[in-house]
Amino acid sequence: MSFLELKDIHKSYYVNKEEFKVLKGINLSFERGEFVSILGESGGGKTTLMNIIGGLDARYTGEVSLNGKSLHDNNEKQWDAYRRDTIGFIFQNFHLISHLSILDNVMVSLEMTKMSRKDQIARAESLLEKVGLKEHMHKYPNQISGGQKQRVAIARALASDPQIIIADEPTGALDAQNTQEILALLDEIAKDDKLVITVTHSQEVADHGTRIVHMENGQIDRDERIKETFPVTDNPTALPTKRLGFTATVKMALQHMRYNLGRNILIIFGASIGIFSVLLMLGLGNGVKGYINHEIYSQVNPTSIMVAKNTNSQKPADSEMKQSDADRFGKLADVDHSKLGYFAQGTSIHYNKTNATQPMMQTKNSTMRSNLLKKGEQPKQGEIAITKSTAKKFNKQHPNQMIGKTITLYVPGMTANGQPKTMKKELKVSGIVSDNMGPTVTFNTMKTLYKENNVKFYPNFVTVKINEVSNVKAVQNKIKDYKITVKNKEKQQYMITGVGSIIDELNTYINLAVYVLAGIAGISLLVSAIMIIVVLYISVTERTKEIGILRALGVRKGDIRSLFISEAFFLGLFGSLLAVIFGYLVQWGINSISTNAISYSLVAITGGYVTFGIVISVVISLLAALAPSRRAAKLDPIEALSHE
Repeated sequence: MSFLELKDIHKSYYVNKEEFKVLKGINLSFERGEFVSILGESGGGKTTLMNIIGGLDARYTGEVSLNGKSLHDNNEKQWDAYRRDTIGFIFQNFHLISHLSILDNVMVSLEMTKMSRKDQIARAESLLEKVGLKEHMHKYPNQISGGQKQRVAIARALASDPQIIIADEPTGALDAQNTQEILALLDEIAKDDKLVITVTHSQEVADHGTRIVHMENGQIDRDERIKETFPVTDNPTALPTKRLGFTATVKMALQHMRYNLGRNILIIFGASIGIFSVLLMLGLGNGVKGYINHEIYSQVNPTSIMVAKNTNSQKPADSEMKQSDADRFGKLADVDHSKLGYFAQGTSIHYNKTNATQPMMQTKNSTMRSNLLKKGEQPKQGEIAITKSTAKKFNKQHPNQMIGKTITLYVPGMTANGQPKTMKKELKVSGIVSDNMGPTVTFNTMKTLYKENNVKFYPNFVTVKINEVSNVKAVQNKIKDYKITVKNKEKQQYMITGVGSIIDELNTYINLAVYVLAGIAGISLLVSAIMIIVVLYISVTERTKEIGILRALGVRKGDIRSLFISEAFFLGLFGSLLAVIFGYLVQWGINSISTNAISYSLVAITGGYVTFGIVISVVISLLAALAPSRRAAKLDPIEALSHE
């Protein structure tokens, strides 16, 4: 049983459905320890035969066997494993990967072995030292000579310790001295239990080996042994292999990006513009919404609403809100508490022969913000908080000195028989409030005023305190659901005033506007995606030969896809990170101006927005990479290797 055997191999190419026969029944057998030269003129089928032996071309008839096992039924993954485990290629044009150092070119094969990282590096350095390149291992292919490149190719071919070395015109691009050195290295390889097969048209190279197989017009016309086969051991060494790992593909992607750093920086900058625009629009909308809410919240409490009877009657009794109404609201979900209150119109305040008319006053309740109290304290029983303008009317030069003074409050009322009556009560000024608020007393103070004037007191609103702004609208809707029937028509029992739901709707409109603007800004993301697609397609074309090299080394299609997808991932990631930096810089600039102007930061880019920006950038980049990476993976390795 031969180590490698070819039986009746036929191969044809078709051009416009016309058949061109290249191999016409090849029968050969090889053993380890041989240095076989396949000799012949161009077009005789030598390279095609090499591709079949090397597992690059499985479209043939006949049978190839290794150690008696047929390779005919290998699937694609098995052919990849065959090239990783068994074959080491040495190409005429070296086919080194330009963006990898000499050491990293050799490491590509070793990263598909199960050796530790430390052992992989040690073996790569040892092989480069063996071929005389110890001092050059950190250089790049464009920094060494042709003879040195061929030595790198030999070291790479030996890296995974394959059993068969296939050399395609290994000295075709070398001078006489380098030719002899390379042939000596191939001799050493054959002595080390390997089968060396060279494809050449040089008689000098052929005469150096142990056997010459001459091909002519797709057939073997001469097969002669010119030297004894080198002795071999019964148990040749072998390194266990595996597919190219995720870490290795990511590393290669980063190495390629670094090699084309200038171009990739421009791509990253272009990709960042779209994400930056979206982040800025979202941050600006968030800041403007916060500013509007801040201004409104500084005047009123958004979680409190005032509920009154829904009536057109002028009679106080028809507008009365009872404790049962307050209890009803207090039992609703998300309501913290509800309390009776009273507001009056047409009141006036007298002090030191000066009268100040008050359009409206009300009892202290939870809709009022504490910051509206400018001086002094909130009123207690028998006290009143007057407005700033009223205090100035009474004491123009020193309005704050009104605190502690006694004033007379006049409130219009109505007796039981419907006669108007003006009620009055002397109260102590406890504090001064904003004009937006109106004078304020406690509920019990107002109740006492009515009692002292023998007028029945009818509370006319209930303050409902809700736990969160987001629940205000739901509570209001529940209150609106209470109905009464008047003259056979159903109508709402209560009417509601409060800014909570208005703010909720305002925020909804602001969010809608922001999302529309962010969507418009997001159109640039489409441009970024198209740019990445174009760049990756160009990259596939530029790296076609590299793809062919990797496939010849046993790298699987899936790993080729991962290589380009990894590159797209980093383009999206770095682009989004740059966008975040731009976003925060612009945010700092705008907020520096707005803080000085209105004491508020108008741009608020949140961590959630940053996460969204990074994720959407990466996702778009990955989607953009699908088609180019698929195209790269589908490239035929033979055609890719011959790409110029």
